[in-house]
Amino acid sequence: MTEIAALVLPLFGLIFLGYVIARITRQPEAAMGWLNTFIIYAALPALFFKLLSRTPVEQLASWDFIAANLLVTFTVFVIVLLIALLIMRAGIAEGTIQGLAAAYGNIGYMGPALAILTFGEIAAVPVALIFCFENVMHFTVAPTMMAFSGREKRNIPSLIQEILKRVFFHPFIIATIIGVGAAIIQFEPPRPVAGLIDYLAQAAAPCALFAMGVSLALRPLRKVPLELGYVVPANLLLHPLLMYLGLSWAGDFDPVWVYTAVLLAALPTATNVYVLAQQYGVWIERASAAILLTTVTSILTVSGLLFLITSGYLPADLFVGK
Repeated sequence: MTEIAALVLPLFGLIFLGYVIARITRQPEAAMGWLNTFIIYAALPALFFKLLSRTPVEQLASWDFIAANLLVTFTVFVIVLLIALLIMRAGIAEGTIQGLAAAYGNIGYMGPALAILTFGEIAAVPVALIFCFENVMHFTVAPTMMAFSGREKRNIPSLIQEILKRVFFHPFIIATIIGVGAAIIQFEPPRPVAGLIDYLAQAAAPCALFAMGVSLALRPLRKVPLELGYVVPANLLLHPLLMYLGLSWAGDFDPVWVYTAVLLAALPTATNVYVLAQQYGVWIERASAAILLTTVTSILTVSGLLFLITSGYLPADLFVGK
């Protein structure tokens, strides 16, 4: 248990620290602007570039792993969407945000920090692949479903243009593409540039987790919506379970890749879900509640998953030898 505490406490401790300091200082949400800009446009892109540029090229073309991961995540989205539409009688727009709250984990802020802390830098490649391709899927699903709901007032060419813009101009994805390119040509940046990249990469996790804690403090939980009764379990339990079963069934993957994918699937709802809810004017307060509740609950669920992984109780392949 000491080993689990050593993994979990620094991670959630930084989130808690951000939360407490935000509650004490009571700075306005606008004060977070430049910190978020630094994280999104400098620190995390530097981390992705640093790790991917050193990765053997053959590891970056794991299409079967990517396909299995996307299929599982999309399945979780569809399950929650159908529950919202057929059982809760919600509209398409509201059901879409609920589905994203279940399937869109905090793989950008929490993912790299936790996976690399747990498994070492070898986990950087699956983290980057999962982040890029899942974000492409989410960036595509959200505006497409909103177009079906009537909230996205655009023609098809304009909608496609917006999706491509979100995908290819996202700083993390740009950094990933450049990092992969550097790995292919075996490019190493000059020593002063490499030093700057190292400084930025080292700041990524602490700043991102602290900012996440501040964001939670600025959006307190006023009441627990009924929909969270199925959104939260789908996010924290169903998603990692299906990811484990799906990867076990899909192929013989490196154990670190399997565990990394399952760990990222177990992360709480991404703050981007709240941003999307605000953008489309639907399920805004409930999206904020989903982020807060899944983050707090994930202290227990993620700790339990880490215990199963590090203690050897969870084999890397459920069907091995069968």
